[in-house]
Amino acid sequence: MDLFDHSRQAQIDRDAPLAARLRPRTLDEFIGQDAVVGPGRLLRRAIQADQLSSLIFFGPPGTGKTTLAQIIANTTSAHFIALNAVLAGVKDIREAIASAQDLRGQYGRRTILFVDEVHRFNKAQQDALLPWVENGTVILIGATTENPYFEVNKALVSRSRIFQLKPLEAADLYRVVEQALADNERGYGDRAILLDPDAIDHLVNVANGDARALLNALELAVETTLPNDSGQIHITLAVAEESIQQRAVLYDKEGDAHFDTISAFIKSVRGSDPDAALYWLARMVYAGEDPRFIFRRLVILASEDIGLGDPHAVTVVTSCAAAFDRVGMPEGRYPLAQATLYLATAPKSNSTMGFFDALAAVEQEREREVPNPMRDGNRDSKGFGHGKGYLYPHAYRDHWVEQQYLPSGLQGQVFYQPSDQGYEASIQTQVAQRREAQLAAMVDGGALPETLTYSPEDPARDRWLQRTLSQAGEQLGEIRDRIFELAPPQRHHRILDLNARTGLLTWEALRRVPEGGVYARVHTAQDQVALEEQAAQLPELSRPVLVHADFEALAAYLESHTPGVRFERIVGRNTFSQVVNRDRFIEIVQGFLAPDGVVLLAETVPRHSQRISDLVDAGGLSKALVKRWHQAEAAIATSTTDPRFNWQADTLETLFRKIGFTVQLTEDVLHSSIYVSSALLQRWFATGGTPPSYRDQLAQHLSDKDIATIQQSCQRQLQGKTVQWRSPLVYLVARSSQ
Repeated sequence: MDLFDHSRQAQIDRDAPLAARLRPRTLDEFIGQDAVVGPGRLLRRAIQADQLSSLIFFGPPGTGKTTLAQIIANTTSAHFIALNAVLAGVKDIREAIASAQDLRGQYGRRTILFVDEVHRFNKAQQDALLPWVENGTVILIGATTENPYFEVNKALVSRSRIFQLKPLEAADLYRVVEQALADNERGYGDRAILLDPDAIDHLVNVANGDARALLNALELAVETTLPNDSGQIHITLAVAEESIQQRAVLYDKEGDAHFDTISAFIKSVRGSDPDAALYWLARMVYAGEDPRFIFRRLVILASEDIGLGDPHAVTVVTSCAAAFDRVGMPEGRYPLAQATLYLATAPKSNSTMGFFDALAAVEQEREREVPNPMRDGNRDSKGFGHGKGYLYPHAYRDHWVEQQYLPSGLQGQVFYQPSDQGYEASIQTQVAQRREAQLAAMVDGGALPETLTYSPEDPARDRWLQRTLSQAGEQLGEIRDRIFELAPPQRHHRILDLNARTGLLTWEALRRVPEGGVYARVHTAQDQVALEEQAAQLPELSRPVLVHADFEALAAYLESHTPGVRFERIVGRNTFSQVVNRDRFIEIVQGFLAPDGVVLLAETVPRHSQRISDLVDAGGLSKALVKRWHQAEAAIATSTTDPRFNWQADTLETLFRKIGFTVQLTEDVLHSSIYVSSALLQRWFATGGTPPSYRDQLAQHLSDKDIATIQQSCQRQLQGKTVQWRSPLVYLVARSSQ
């Protein structure tokens, strides 16, 4: 770029619209989209580490798709090429690929190819990109307002990570306005501007989550308002209303907004919610949807979802459609709303779906002959006896008689299931009674079809499976799944595992939040090494962040490693027994939690766990010893000094409620089979270990002689046997009420 080019570009930058001038240059300047680029999220880590794979940004206008691409351009060491799919063609793609090949071959430098409005590329243009994305010549970053799963080559989508950007929240838009008014270099910080609160509210409200629309309206208001006598530009509500008069509604009649909105409308009518139905109807009408298209869907719905619940529904809708054709718009909105409200408040029945069951039977079954009584007897009743045996319903009471109308082999088949709604409820009993009579007629006329039987399960095989399957593994898997089902995380969430240890929750968290991030605290260096070895098999950006620290040090580490990181889910299994200062622990957890975040803990309650004395037949022991043994175990379980035993389920609940959490507790009991090996017995009765063994705990209440007798009894009765072990569990779900 020569001096003249530089001067020209500087002039273009100065004359650019406010929205272009204020485009963020770094992630720290970027406002909104915390679910995509917030602290600890996958995309933020990838940008900061300059380890990007192919990406597609999908979202409505003004949400930051192009801005994110430019931030990547500002931070990456790779060569960055930008194309706009509206202007570029195959020739431009080939030139970009040639440049990328040269850089890769000569300097080993990567190339990022950004394609704005990538859905505008036709199939041939998208196909031209595919081989170069596949072999790594370019890293593709695409931006699109259309659903990439529908509008972008499936092969490109399968090789890219999709990030969906949402309309900005109101709080984000207020920050955008503040930034524009405060920036001396690129915004209006060098001007005296007074923006009334109601004017800001109007701009933010009508912008509808679109930062570009907001800044364009602000720019128009500022540039068209003359300064007052004191040199101040005063933006009132009236000026704001003139600057942005109509809310921009994202609605493409061939895109996602069209299909998503009509889907929401139909589901609201089907769900008998007239308020929601009117809202979605208004959204479509406001955006210019063809009312005839809406009526067509209502006619379908009148039969599909209401049917015989209200047989008049089709008549009402078709009459409203005819009225609309007669009066047109805008008065035609009245019959449109009437049809919508009638269907939304009508009793619902989808019994007409029975037709499709019948259609499936026709497609799947071999063709059945028409039963002889049902055949046309006008032509050959004498020769073949067609129609013989037919019973004329009108000759019988109630104009009905029990006889079979279905082909042989389908007799007794049910396709129509009357609902208990509206008109159909009045015929439900009648239909059922007549079917029963028809079934009786079929049975009387011949034996029921032979029922196929199956051989019994193989008991030997079942026993083998029980032996080979790991019961402990299954139970741990159930605990893991139960934790995540209590409050399922979203793909972009950040999760903190408070007690990773074996990685049971950590690895599941990684599967659940591929676009988020997982942090895992380990209690020992040995656990950290083991988990790091397992994590080494994963790509670097997909690995959990492992932290070997106590809870206080964990807080300091997270603040230094990822400032501002907060977690949508904090999970833990058997974490509480490691806590020394419990009040402080809850405060730390609360500090880690994002707004609307959830704490999920699964804790074994040792106080109420299996007592070893209950596993032994006390017949060979003195009653006095048995009594002392039971008392010793009770004293251990109710210890006020041992952190493993001095708490129970309501302790957890009280601690969390005390600092403002709403808490849901679920208690369960885990029954497992434990094989009592000689090694296990040795651990039970070892001395001087950390934490104290079972023997060490008994020694605080029993003599050595008593303990020796108990040990001998356990060895004689339990060694080499499988016993049932009882472990009480409590599941805690805590949400901050702030």
